[in-house]
Amino acid sequence: MDMNKQMVHKRTKWVLCGLLLTVMLTACSDSTDKSQPVPQPPKVKGEVHLAPDSPKKAYVKTASLSLTQHPLLEPLTGKITYNESVTSRISSPVAGRVIGTPVAFGTQVQAGSVLLQLDSPDVAAAEADYAKAQAGLTLASHALSRQQELYAGKAAAQKELQQSQNDFNDARSEVQRAQNRLKNLHISAGQSNGQFALRSPILGAVVERNVNPGIEVRPDRDGPLFVVSDTKKLTLLMAVFEVNLSKIKLGQKLSISVPAYGNEIFPATVQYIGQVLDEKTRTVQVRCDLPNTDGRLLPGMYATITVESNPDDKAIVIPLTAVFTEGDADYVFIAIDENHYQQRAVEIGLRLKDKAVITQGLQPDERVVTDGALTLRAEEEVENSSDKP
Repeated sequence: MDMNKQMVHKRTKWVLCGLLLTVMLTACSDSTDKSQPVPQPPKVKGEVHLAPDSPKKAYVKTASLSLTQHPLLEPLTGKITYNESVTSRISSPVAGRVIGTPVAFGTQVQAGSVLLQLDSPDVAAAEADYAKAQAGLTLASHALSRQQELYAGKAAAQKELQQSQNDFNDARSEVQRAQNRLKNLHISAGQSNGQFALRSPILGAVVERNVNPGIEVRPDRDGPLFVVSDTKKLTLLMAVFEVNLSKIKLGQKLSISVPAYGNEIFPATVQYIGQVLDEKTRTVQVRCDLPNTDGRLLPGMYATITVESNPDDKAIVIPLTAVFTEGDADYVFIAIDENHYQQRAVEIGLRLKDKAVITQGLQPDERVVTDGALTLRAEEEVENSSDKP
């Protein structure tokens, strides 16, 4: 009985030792496996690999490349003004006192609409001159008829008939002169109240009014009484430096933006290029047609102007933050995949304030690193230095 117990005890002991040995061997095997290095991609000059969990990836941003309108030069500044072809600055041709209430600011008027009424001594004098001339013509007509009858009856000399004819011609000329004066003032020949109606010569809105009820006005007054303009059509003025003048053409399309509407774009067209160079600023003034059908643009606004190339002139344009320079060459990083980046030399055709036009080195649909290029360049330096013995 004791022998059997000893046998069982020994057998159990050997089993436990075997299990312990197995566990120790397994642990050693796991430790050996974990200590084996993770295979790394082969290092190639000009390429950078970031680990999937690298904190540096937070500083790297990419964007897909596409062809866009080719910018010709740095954005310009300009000012929006009235379009002079549809603007009229209106003054009174006669002296007088304003009666009634002049038309209000912002009123839409038609060509011929009355802007104000004047009680004018000048108009009263013109009406009196016309009436006097008419009376003189009637008197001269009667005298001529009488002389013609007398001459026919041989009761008057030819000299007297000729004098009456001359008097009649003079009276008719005087009537014509007085009538033209009324016509120039847009006064009907039958009017006799001494009042003058100042009218708008064009269709548009009253954008300025420098007159109040009851004041006296004169033809030599400084500044217009009213400014009427069609604000659906505006003009954009910009000053172009002499060195950039060759890039501006008549009929060229422009894109403008104003602070009031953020990044919203409005179209304009080059209408006139100045023929005189300002010697102090070395600029030429350029006038552009600016449609304003919705009335949101206002005269006096400042605008940022982008000069566009022909519609079929496309280019790859990238932010300047994507470019770094080494020696005499410019470089960018291209994203091969999420963790793999390749350094590439590029040629810049035009360097703007915050953009670069690429003429060689990049293709549409590639992904360029727009932020973090210097971070990748520093990582490349670290990788290269670690390879050195």
